[in-house]
Amino acid sequence: MKVMVTGAGGLVGRAAVSAFTAGGDDVIGLTHADLDITNEAAVREQIVAPAPDLVLNCAAWTDVDGCEHDRGRAFQANAIGPELLAQACRGLNARFITISTDYVFDGARDGFYTQRDQPNPQSVYAHSKLEGERRAQNAWARTIVVRSGYIFGAGGTNFLCTFIDRARAGQHLKVINDSYGTPTYAPHLAARIRELAVRDLPGLYHVVNSGEGVSFAQFAVAAFDIAGLDPALLQPVSEASLQRPAPRPQNSRLRCLLSDAIGLPEMPYWHDALREHAAPVKRASGLQIA
Repeated sequence: MKVMVTGAGGLVGRAAVSAFTAGGDDVIGLTHADLDITNEAAVREQIVAPAPDLVLNCAAWTDVDGCEHDRGRAFQANAIGPELLAQACRGLNARFITISTDYVFDGARDGFYTQRDQPNPQSVYAHSKLEGERRAQNAWARTIVVRSGYIFGAGGTNFLCTFIDRARAGQHLKVINDSYGTPTYAPHLAARIRELAVRDLPGLYHVVNSGEGVSFAQFAVAAFDIAGLDPALLQPVSEASLQRPAPRPQNSRLRCLLSDAIGLPEMPYWHDALREHAAPVKRASGLQIA
């Protein structure tokens, strides 16, 4: 299978390139410097000639607060971009997969959000990602949308990216104790995306590691325990106390209704995934969470 990965320089993009390469696929990884997915002419030029069997879109603008201040840029990157890629795939009859977010839900309910739940985005970022889902699916029937959240792995600039290094420097760190999600290990996410690509069953999938979900604070405590750091350096705070520009859902835990139906096993438990990630990194230069 010839696979093109956009946003290949990011956390999920790098994991996806590794997963598809390990699966024996011919992989073309494009960073933002290689391809701006909001440029229609560039999309056509970069995608049509190689004629991939699959385009996996990992490109996005994920600065939630930044999106709140620049709606135009957010919708260009997170809505128009996926639509242009889907249109290009339609012209090639290629499979298309795009990554979305748990933030499309408002967080008001208890328990897990499934595909049966109605999205109700509260931030510009979430609105733009939901619009990207819909535009891509409307543009090309052979589209798979993958929602995920609390993604961690090697590198990146997302949740908990540098908190271990900062803790080793003796800094006290604020961690939110009243917002809950389902942690997702980037390599496990990428492996599941490849399984979905092989099955080629268009639709909407929730892909997260298994478990009941945790708060940011609980996840940080688990990471500190694995890294051998003092949890006293963690200062639990409420989401409201941070007064961030963009609202976040208080609960964005996800569960998939379709995975069992198409023969996919349950994802590994998130705490096991955290240990898997930590083992080699801890031996090198310290645990890094993203």
